[in-house]
Amino acid sequence: METVDEETARAEQLVHLASRIAACRICVEAPVRGPEDRLPHEPRPVAVLSPTARILIAGQAPGIRVHDSGQPFNDPSGDRLRDWLSVDRARFYDPDRFAIVPMGFCFPGYDRHGGDLPPRRECAPRWRAQVMAAMPQISLVLAIGHHAQRWHIGPDCPASMTETVRRFRQYLDRNSGPSVIPLPHPSWRNSGWLNRNPWFAEEVLPELRRRVAALID
Repeated sequence: METVDEETARAEQLVHLASRIAACRICVEAPVRGPEDRLPHEPRPVAVLSPTARILIAGQAPGIRVHDSGQPFNDPSGDRLRDWLSVDRARFYDPDRFAIVPMGFCFPGYDRHGGDLPPRRECAPRWRAQVMAAMPQISLVLAIGHHAQRWHIGPDCPASMTETVRRFRQYLDRNSGPSVIPLPHPSWRNSGWLNRNPWFAEEVLPELRRRVAALID
């Protein structure tokens, strides 16, 4: 168990880490694929770190509404996610209950079809291990989308997002590291996937809600 001094030091470490993330410009100043692939707009990293939250929401990357507001999941996807978790906005945005750290901190822009691009390649290698090391109290990771699932599950993660979510029980109560519950992205574009896979609502959501309630209440 941590002493008061250790808790204070870790909280200060997180504040420092959060300020470094907020100032990050790596996707503009040193993009992995070269200058022609720099982020096409001013970076606005969005992440909520916490020294006390037991649950980490590991999303993909902010959408344009989150980029504009600076508040994670402040969009219809967030409404659906909160319904999946059976929590209201007050509890969802309480950093004592939830840390919210996407794989990519900034809105990545749009692809040629008008959809959001994948998370930037620079973020996870630069920041992910530091974030996880700074929050050792996390006991449950909600890995939303395949980018988050591959990082948090590791080499055993199936190639298919559907198969990864279907095998969710394999990633609970692991011998090392936090438990992981893989989830599809709550975007309304995934409504068809939810309709085609009724087992998600029947099997995954009850276990998800039970675990979340046990950790925040």
